[in-house]
Amino acid sequence: MNLTANNLLKDCTKNNPQEKNSEAKRSLLKQIWTYNPTIAEILHRNSTDKVTRRELYAYFIQLEIKLETQPDTIHSLEWDIAMESLVVAKNIISARSERLTGFNLIELLRSLAEEPVSETKLNQVDCGFLMEMERLFAGCRARSGIYRGQRLPAFAKLKGREAALARSIDLERLAERISRSIRRYPTGMDRSVVQRRKENLRRMKESMSVSEYEWSDWRWQVRNVIRDAEELQKHIELSQEEYQSIKAGTQSRLPFGITPYYVHLMDYSARSGRDRAIRYQVIPPGNYVERMSSGRREHEQSFDFMLEHDTAPCDLITRRYPMICILKPYNTCAQICVYCQRNWEVEGCLDPKAIASQDQIQNAIQYITEHTGLREILITGGDPLILSDSRLQEILDQLAAIRHVERIRIGTRTPVVLPMRITEKLADLLASYRIPGRRDVCVVTHFEHPYEVTPEAATAVNNLRNRGISVFNQVVFTFANCRRFELVALRRILGLIGVEPYYTFSPKGKEETIWYRIPIARLQQARKEEARLTPGTWRTDETVFNVPGLGKNYLNRQQDHTVVAILPDGCRVYEFHPWEKKLALANTYLYTDISIMNFLKRLEEIGEDPAEYSSIWYYY
Repeated sequence: MNLTANNLLKDCTKNNPQEKNSEAKRSLLKQIWTYNPTIAEILHRNSTDKVTRRELYAYFIQLEIKLETQPDTIHSLEWDIAMESLVVAKNIISARSERLTGFNLIELLRSLAEEPVSETKLNQVDCGFLMEMERLFAGCRARSGIYRGQRLPAFAKLKGREAALARSIDLERLAERISRSIRRYPTGMDRSVVQRRKENLRRMKESMSVSEYEWSDWRWQVRNVIRDAEELQKHIELSQEEYQSIKAGTQSRLPFGITPYYVHLMDYSARSGRDRAIRYQVIPPGNYVERMSSGRREHEQSFDFMLEHDTAPCDLITRRYPMICILKPYNTCAQICVYCQRNWEVEGCLDPKAIASQDQIQNAIQYITEHTGLREILITGGDPLILSDSRLQEILDQLAAIRHVERIRIGTRTPVVLPMRITEKLADLLASYRIPGRRDVCVVTHFEHPYEVTPEAATAVNNLRNRGISVFNQVVFTFANCRRFELVALRRILGLIGVEPYYTFSPKGKEETIWYRIPIARLQQARKEEARLTPGTWRTDETVFNVPGLGKNYLNRQQDHTVVAILPDGCRVYEFHPWEKKLALANTYLYTDISIMNFLKRLEEIGEDPAEYSSIWYYY
């Protein structure tokens, strides 16, 4: 990013009063038209969208031709950014984009190209929109500036052993920089953290009058789940906002519950910052409580973002793909994650009504039996491992008796929130269904942050791994764990306890969970600029966006999604393509993302430097 754009970024990310915000917008507009006079001229001289669109297309195609045919005067990496930017520029001015989104970008740009632009017209857009336009048009002209001041490394000019030694020096410096970044994020395995939690545990045992034996019994943990703000405040300090949010949520009968074990992972102080991601797993933001409460009161909307009703051929079954289905025998958990995909159907933490009836389970098993295309069954919910061993065994016995079922996958968060549930007896039970070459059993869990990875979790994972049961992790990349190298730190410590990365999910586009959502571009950036620098075994996961009713879209494959609009508030609109693409006809899906500018503002509010993330604009 060039110096002027960097300064404008700083101006826009600060919480400026209205007049300063207006000044920042005018500065951005001036830069846009100064660097792109041809675009301004086209907008000035044409009054119809049709003619304007045609001339803009011709201009962008002319830039493409120039990039394709001129001698190599720019670096290949800057050339690639320019070509990608031109594709996006043509997409967002297209008539198809206008039809899909109902937004006329050309009309808006024409009003912003007026001399002088009125305050009324300026108020139609956010700084985020103007920053998107400035970065996009700069990219189209091979002026992204993200490589400004950089030189090719010394080893590029050398050969043989001399080149290898020079490269080794550079790689060692890079490795140390990555290590410093990882060390920013403490893990639950760090000696100082273990000691701090021993004190938390001592305090909680005393206040709850619980013995070591009881604390280590998962059934005691389940019986003593903490369900309200008053009880939680006995064990940790809550900010006023946290207290009010929990209070309002429980009064509106929103599901809330935290295991005592998970509470002891939180720092006593509400201001330490180390446990930020842990608290945001279970303590709902105020806007979430308001949105969920009003939705439940008014019954005007469904929170079924993934359209599971449309993919459920019978009770307890969800099927989106040819060879796997989901079985949900228990529709609640020992602990409620705020941004849960199924928050629309979970009535309460450990709700006794959440256990499926025998008839429902038999009907679901019958469905699986009759559909021989199914090879893998994911037992999830809710959390199936909250069921008793005997109840779980009944279900597993029936699945194991179905010849075409080749893998049973258990989706559970107990290794994270209730690791004492993974007893040796349970591990033996799960392992008993493994027949090498015939049937496999694996566990998929959900660690969100290195601060959750504890000696107790390591023991739980080891109980499974010692019996040949693989353990995989699915992480949701939210605002609580999105800083530079934060997920790298998670993958590293997970690898050291034997958990393999499986999926990194973009937060689902549910409006009630807007606090957690981050731009898709940030997930792509983290994959390319952070995960890519680490050993391959640390980054075996796929980056995924779940498309409602359709299934997983792999974000590292750009042919599966396209930017089709940039809205006045700075939000990108993506068109997601279904997994059936090039196999069969299926609908695409439009998704309005989070504004990159607003995301950078939030990062700055928690102490991050937005300039460290400046390449984010060029991830489409």
